[in-house]
Amino acid sequence: MNLVKTFQKRSLLLVISVISIVAVLLAVRLFYLMVPGSGALSAAAQELHERERAIKAERGKIYDRNGVVLADNMPVCTISVIHNQITDAEQVIRVLCEELGLSEAYVRKRVEKYSSIETIKTNVEKEIADRIRAYELDGVMVDEDYRRYYPYNSLASKVLGFTGSDNQGILGLEVKYDFWLRGENGKILTLATAHGVEIPDAAENMVTPIAGNSIRTSLDVVIQSYAEQTAMKVLEAKGAKSVSIIVMNPQNGELYAMVNVPEYDLNHPYDLTEIYTAPYTEAELTQEKKTELLNQMWRNSCISDTYEPGSAFKIITATAALEHGVLEVKDSFHCPGYKIVADRRIRCHKTTGHGTQSFVEAIMNSCNPAFMEIGARTGIEQMYETFRLLGLFQKTGIDLPGEASSIMHKTEAVGEVELATISFGQSFQITPLQLMSAVSTVINGGTRVTPHFVTEIVNNAGVTIKTIDGCGETGVVSKETSEIMKMVLEQVVSEGSGSNAYLEGMSIGGKTATSEKLPRRSGKYIASFLGFAPAENPEVIAMVIIDEPQGLYYGGTIAAPVMAEVFEMVLPYLGILPDDTNFMVAE
Repeated sequence: MNLVKTFQKRSLLLVISVISIVAVLLAVRLFYLMVPGSGALSAAAQELHERERAIKAERGKIYDRNGVVLADNMPVCTISVIHNQITDAEQVIRVLCEELGLSEAYVRKRVEKYSSIETIKTNVEKEIADRIRAYELDGVMVDEDYRRYYPYNSLASKVLGFTGSDNQGILGLEVKYDFWLRGENGKILTLATAHGVEIPDAAENMVTPIAGNSIRTSLDVVIQSYAEQTAMKVLEAKGAKSVSIIVMNPQNGELYAMVNVPEYDLNHPYDLTEIYTAPYTEAELTQEKKTELLNQMWRNSCISDTYEPGSAFKIITATAALEHGVLEVKDSFHCPGYKIVADRRIRCHKTTGHGTQSFVEAIMNSCNPAFMEIGARTGIEQMYETFRLLGLFQKTGIDLPGEASSIMHKTEAVGEVELATISFGQSFQITPLQLMSAVSTVINGGTRVTPHFVTEIVNNAGVTIKTIDGCGETGVVSKETSEIMKMVLEQVVSEGSGSNAYLEGMSIGGKTATSEKLPRRSGKYIASFLGFAPAENPEVIAMVIIDEPQGLYYGGTIAAPVMAEVFEMVLPYLGILPDDTNFMVAE
């Protein structure tokens, strides 16, 4: 009996102990929930009942070198619906269909969809959005937004690029500097019931968006516009595939213009221009074909396409020979109209030959046999050493996406024939901008420059937060070689093959080029002209590239006059005047 009572007492104590422990634990937990954990729980509850709508940040602007706006923002609106807040679905569907020009099936599907919020249409004009707002429809949200706007439509389209429907950069400077331009989106937080119905008169919380930074570029609207007009005239007159013009400061790599005609409308970047659609019937313009043509239309050939530079590359060959002491200005060469290299007979463009000529005359005449001899004297090892110093084995580093790399022979694969053709600009490929960058180093006294458009990044308070300078390694080319090359190139136009680039009252030098496209004997050529001014201290370097001209295709005949036309406008505009300046142009 006593044993039973003892067991009962122990059992009762155990039960009481367990209950007491549970009570204490519950009390501790309750205390934690009411005091230390109250903040987190309150926030979780708030989050559970909050509905979030994004407020897009205003994208930073893009300016030219004189403060002209090249890329701006246009206020638009985004129309959305919240299913649980709609009280008259049929009216909502009718109004949105009428005002937005959408099909009933499209709108109904989104209005009747059970989701927290459903976007009906973005980039809605403010006037239309205000009309929708005036209906005061339950469950219809009209939020302020921005759409990218380009005041000059197609100007510098392949440089600026464009943005997508979410205002994110897709091409050009827009995507390269997207991190700086895009800003930080904000949001509107509204309280809703557990069923998703907005609580009347509940205060809204707003996280204010932060506008993106703006970028200032070296692009000049006046120079770019004039260059585009000039290029279009050439495109139409010569029936060319494309025409490109680049204008740059050779001292620091700042780009004033980069033209690739035909350009496209930045405000309607997915609309193919007629020049691309003309060769095809409606049936042939499948979606796949349209995508292919769009990629062609958006392509920036100045940086994305490589080509054989032809005779303009003789500037680099001569520089390499001078730097390695195997060439002097007083040297002479004999041209019978061809040169035998290994088992090949490689001809000069003047098949009857130039006879005996000095080095200066050889570059004035753009004589292939003379430059084959200069290349042979230099040798591939020393040639390639100069190429590397001038950046021809790497990308220029321009602040645009899609830059191509050069295509060069490996040293061990270069025989006598390859060395000979490399010497006058064939059997390898570079981009036009690589050649311009290399020649800039030759004529500016030996400083490597990185071609670039953006010079400053500025916050929305107007304060510069980052500056960009294109100057790099100095002493890449000796001052002596630089002075010789400027002097030699000055005579190419005054007395040589670049006479079509002559401007009255100005001393102009130059180097033309005519490149045969691959495959050989296809009858397709690239005519080009590379130039710089003034002679003593070059402030401008420019290049004209005419791809597949019809009829005459020699650089000296059709590209040099274009350079003269460009310089006739650009040089005085930049303050480079005939009375105090000599000009140089590069064949």
